[in-house]
Amino acid sequence: MEKIEMDILALANSETQPNSFVIFLKEKFGNRRLPIVIGGFEAQAIALALQDIKPNRPMTHDLFKESLLALHVDLEEVLITTLQEGVFYATLIYTKPEGSVLEIDSRTSDALALAVRFGCPIYANATVLEEAAIAVEDDDDENLEATLQAISPDAPLSSYPNIDLEQLLNEALASEDYERAAEIRDELRNRKEKS
Repeated sequence: MEKIEMDILALANSETQPNSFVIFLKEKFGNRRLPIVIGGFEAQAIALALQDIKPNRPMTHDLFKESLLALHVDLEEVLITTLQEGVFYATLIYTKPEGSVLEIDSRTSDALALAVRFGCPIYANATVLEEAAIAVEDDDDENLEATLQAISPDAPLSSYPNIDLEQLLNEALASEDYERAAEIRDELRNRKEKS
């Protein structure tokens, strides 16, 4: 399995899903961007760690990190392994005190919140990038707003959960955007055939 190192590029409000956010990962040595929709609480947890804000009392991810460190377990890396029906799956890869490696399944948003706290690398499986990443022509991230505008509306349908695809389908039909509706219908049909 080929894995590709990613960096967190930005965290933004989701234009298509109310009360949700999109975290954008960028390929460390390339021009692809991976948009991942996450909830508000997870976005807050990531944003606090990115901005190095320490709450008065430890939040869940902080408590988890401190507990692991007290047990001498270190998070070595986060790997985004698969994308199934619009849901990204991740694995936390830990090293235990005796040197053995432990892999634990995780929600991607929690994995990213821990990666920021531990300062460990984030990787994505190459097949996930092939399926859901967006290539941007200009690798210059100085104009971040333009990058976000270029990415947000074009998030691949494969990155949406079924329930959101159904909502997008209804919106496309209501606005008589039949071409978009057909694309969404096809994505839903393909998922149904695979399951």
